[in-house]
Amino acid sequence: MDIGIIGAGNIGGNLARSFTGLGHRVRIANSRGPETLADLAAETGAVAVPAGEAAQGAELVVVTVPQKNVPDLPAGLLDALPDGTVVIDTGNYYPRERDGLIAEIEAGTPETVWAAQHLDPAGRLRWVKAFNGIQAEHLLSATRPVGDMERRALPVAADDEEAKATVIALLDEMGFDGVDGGSLADSWRQQPGTPVYGAEGSAETITAALAAAPRERPADFRA
Repeated sequence: MDIGIIGAGNIGGNLARSFTGLGHRVRIANSRGPETLADLAAETGAVAVPAGEAAQGAELVVVTVPQKNVPDLPAGLLDALPDGTVVIDTGNYYPRERDGLIAEIEAGTPETVWAAQHLDPAGRLRWVKAFNGIQAEHLLSATRPVGDMERRALPVAADDEEAKATVIALLDEMGFDGVDGGSLADSWRQQPGTPVYGAEGSAETITAALAAAPRERPADFRA
């Protein structure tokens, strides 16, 4: 696939390493300019581009930036994508450590729904919540083949079942099982402070952790 990655922090960088290692074509951007990604590009073969170009020609896009920075992304960032393109959001809301108060999220809007409202106000694209609860280094070090007893599972939430299946297939290719996390309205179940956030376990373990999530955001993850 042609994959665009918007954000080149720990998660974005390791996704670029994983995807290119699997033979996907990757364009990656950050807020500081493509010249700052020269080492990552040389290491992986990903093409470093300005932020406004990361999604051009992409069949799948990953948005992996701090929650507070979503409104500051270039206007029309995703406008060139065809209707129905799959967009993965890895975002987490950390009001105390990083993001400050975001009233809509405090009021119960899931992070990915909030990001989609800013970046895709017309609702043309198919948004998926994934990769938000795994340590960045584990994207590379924790992969296991199908059937391995230590193979980990990760939750995937989306409103569109085909988009969800696309991301679960990508996870399988990477070396993880995917667990259906429900709709985007349900994606609060995998936000910081829930049982599944950071959990390391099988599909059965992750399914149980999703079911055990309390609806109220834990106090440590509220502004």
